[in-house]
Amino acid sequence: MVQSSVLGFPRMGVNRDLKKANEAYWAGKLSREELLAEGKRLRLAHWQIQKDAGVDIIPSNDFAYYDQVLDHIQLFNATPPRYAETKLEPIDEYFAMGRGHQKDGIDVPSLEMVKWFDSNYHYVKPTFQDGQTFKLASDPKPVREFNEAKAAGIVTRPVLLGPVSFLHLGKPDRGQSVDPISLLSKLVPVYVELLKQLKAAGAETVQIDEPILVFDLPQKSKDAFKPAYEQLVGADLPNLVLATYFGDIVHNFDVLPAISNVYGLHVDLVRNPEQLGPVLEKLGPKQVLSAGVVDGRNIWKTNFQRAIDTVKQAIAKVGESRVIVATSSSLLHTPHTLASEKKLPEEVYRWFSFASEKAVEVAIIAKAITDPASVKAQLDENAKDIQSRATSARTNDPNVKKRQSEVTPEMHNRKSEFPKRIEAQKTHLKLPLFPTTTIGSFPQTKEIRIQRNKFTKGEITAQEYEKFLEKEMDEVIAIQNELDLDVLVHGEPERNDMVQYFGERMDGYVFTTHAWVQSYGSRCVRPPIIVGDISRRNNEPMTVKESKYAAAHSQRTMKGMLTGPITCLRWSFPRDDVHQSVQAQQLALALRDEVVDLEAAGIYCIQVDEPALREGLPLRSGKEREAYLKWAVDSFKLSTAAVQDSTQIHSHFCYSEFQDFFHAIAALDADVLSIENSKSDAKLLRVFEEKAYPRHIGPGVYDIHSPRVPSEEEIKTRIEEMLNNGLRPEQLWINPDCGLKTRQWPETKAALTNMVNAAKFFRQKYANHA
Repeated sequence: MVQSSVLGFPRMGVNRDLKKANEAYWAGKLSREELLAEGKRLRLAHWQIQKDAGVDIIPSNDFAYYDQVLDHIQLFNATPPRYAETKLEPIDEYFAMGRGHQKDGIDVPSLEMVKWFDSNYHYVKPTFQDGQTFKLASDPKPVREFNEAKAAGIVTRPVLLGPVSFLHLGKPDRGQSVDPISLLSKLVPVYVELLKQLKAAGAETVQIDEPILVFDLPQKSKDAFKPAYEQLVGADLPNLVLATYFGDIVHNFDVLPAISNVYGLHVDLVRNPEQLGPVLEKLGPKQVLSAGVVDGRNIWKTNFQRAIDTVKQAIAKVGESRVIVATSSSLLHTPHTLASEKKLPEEVYRWFSFASEKAVEVAIIAKAITDPASVKAQLDENAKDIQSRATSARTNDPNVKKRQSEVTPEMHNRKSEFPKRIEAQKTHLKLPLFPTTTIGSFPQTKEIRIQRNKFTKGEITAQEYEKFLEKEMDEVIAIQNELDLDVLVHGEPERNDMVQYFGERMDGYVFTTHAWVQSYGSRCVRPPIIVGDISRRNNEPMTVKESKYAAAHSQRTMKGMLTGPITCLRWSFPRDDVHQSVQAQQLALALRDEVVDLEAAGIYCIQVDEPALREGLPLRSGKEREAYLKWAVDSFKLSTAAVQDSTQIHSHFCYSEFQDFFHAIAALDADVLSIENSKSDAKLLRVFEEKAYPRHIGPGVYDIHSPRVPSEEEIKTRIEEMLNNGLRPEQLWINPDCGLKTRQWPETKAALTNMVNAAKFFRQKYANHA
């Protein structure tokens, strides 16, 4: 009998219950006991959903209050000393590492947060000390939650991040020199102790994730697998299913002998179906294959026939008893349930499958192998829905295709090179040395959300809503003038989300009402869904009205704010029936029209954000990565190149490790680049120095992901560090590291006041700088 398996389930709950509970706890409105009780309620509900779906192997320890990697940091007592020394309660210490803590005389920033592989989820990066030790928590979370499920009558398969991946994904703490992978011999015995406790609790099998096997690994990381798994496999330990996802593992086949003793191997056959044959050839004589055939990263209904054919190919090689039907990855990256969506067009609704539905899908595919007659109706219905999507007129726009065919190489280039452009911009914009700005959004208050909701529900008129937005913009402009910022923004009160806002004004998109997915901590996003060819609806401007209004109410330079084509693509659920480069070019052409319209309206500073450029980078170097960077850079340039030399193009990047694609950053040819750097220390700055980055740059001087307010001295130290790392005064901009949408006004004003004062200090210091 073929079993079905889910690698992980979303945590937030059907109504973002965990987000609400966390934020209530942080605000002091929910007790610790109430928060923990809500977590337990959600876990039990999610296990029951999967059991009711017919899933055979249900995960536990996939739940986290903030982040699953952060869970492991605390599980193994790898908490950096600055947090342990606070003597906070465990849950508060945990949140301090995730989001910082500034209360009752305690002031610690959060740990670094980075993208989880090439997804839009963020994990907290483990940070290790020289002389690092590990110790298992006295009440290990994986054991506790396994017992919790067992008490509810559900036997689960605990999920752990494997020791090699945990170390490889970490880094030495600031001022430390330890090589994380060298800590393996100290860490593995703690894993063994944990596995023994899980075995004693009744766990027969444990899923141990080693996703770094999809990377190009240094030899020392490859060599770590053998000593690790020699100790992690034994008669007194649970069977291990080693899981990989988000790529293929063929290039790391030399590691497979080191893990040939594990019970099973999971591979992602959605992202890389071509690896099935080679993996089957390398599978151990008794090893089980967990076949990831249901997409854990997208919302499209699984093509049952294609998935069944894939599973049958595996069965033909190793037999039914050695194949598990599984999701390609954790379902963390998908919304909770399609059942909550009441406003989608019926035709489109039938094309989608969210987490709860995907749990049903894996069960149906497994049953289709052993007893196809029992699921004939579901198979027939699925085939009809797949065919409906393939032949729908909703996906094709001949006018968009015609315009794409007319794109020429010249359309990707500005009129002049940067040295000539910057002189024109200096004359036109007249900005001071160390110009200050923000990344775009300002706090979205409760009142903004209430009024937007009223407008969406038809409770207020368009005119009433517009008047409200104008009042909000007036206030934001007045605050920026009072703060003495140099380049202002309108604050984006009209925007619910930096991608959805644009998608709602373009053809080719559909939108959900409840399809939230976790981005980081309590932060959730509701990605639009690209279902067809993209263009501005009726070719009407999307942002000009607000930017023009704001510019008319200030004497200072106003910056127009757009989301770039790659970010619109990456932060949407993309089509899976045409290549992403086609979708990116369509978005670029729509944004090109918007940039030209902004300039014509008198907006001469235009920011086109591309925070998602790095996350789209294929995980391995080579031709696929080079091809991605070519079409991604071309898309950005196509969207920005039609303006005059005197119009300044900005772009913004966050959560990015620039070292491996710096040439692409330079190739974007943006006049000003702002980047997230508040937690990356000097490593990122050194890249820009070593590569002699020629244009203007604004490394973030403080972290907006934390409510903590940086002091003026702290920001001065940051700026000094930037100058000491080779950035020149004439090219340096002063700005936060990201948008301020999720912050509160008091901390925002306080932080920006300190930032502006720090900029003025350096402006005075370098007043005579040529």
